[in-house]
Amino acid sequence: MTPTPGLIGGQRLASITSAIVLATVAGCASPPQPPPPPPPPKPVPVVIEAPPPPVVARAVPPPVVAPPPEEVFDKVSGATTPLDYRKDAAGHLYSKNEHRLYRGKMPPLLYAVGVLEVEVDRAGKIIAISWLRAPNHAPEVVKEIENTVRQAAPFPAPLRMGRVTYTDTWLWDKSGKWQLDTLTEGQR
Repeated sequence: MTPTPGLIGGQRLASITSAIVLATVAGCASPPQPPPPPPPPKPVPVVIEAPPPPVVARAVPPPVVAPPPEEVFDKVSGATTPLDYRKDAAGHLYSKNEHRLYRGKMPPLLYAVGVLEVEVDRAGKIIAISWLRAPNHAPEVVKEIENTVRQAAPFPAPLRMGRVTYTDTWLWDKSGKWQLDTLTEGQR
């Protein structure tokens, strides 16, 4: 270092000392340190569930079904044709309406004649009634015949045929008594 002109030894020392102090202070005066980083988050425990058990197909037994109760019928028809069944149905209607039957040969002039078709299910219940030839001049007779047939149900069960549609002719006297052509005693 070259001596600075005009400085005396003591002054020089003071200026060196102050330069050292300034350098030291300058070295100490560092910018503030950033805060320490936050601690790392605590690890979250990871729960690994076991996979569900495999689905095993099992044979399911069929439900227990009670056998149907045996059907009980008041009357059973052994008929194998509608014509044979017609005799059983006429006998059934006669047995239910004995007090309304015309006994003996019918008079030569009848009040009404009608042809009725009746459909009967396996149990003898009436499925349908339809007129093939209705006595339209006597609507009270039409209603009376239909009511008589419905009130006579159930008819003999046509077990051998399953169900049957039969036709019969109603012969109606002016007295309100009647016969069926199937079991008629004839006409005078």
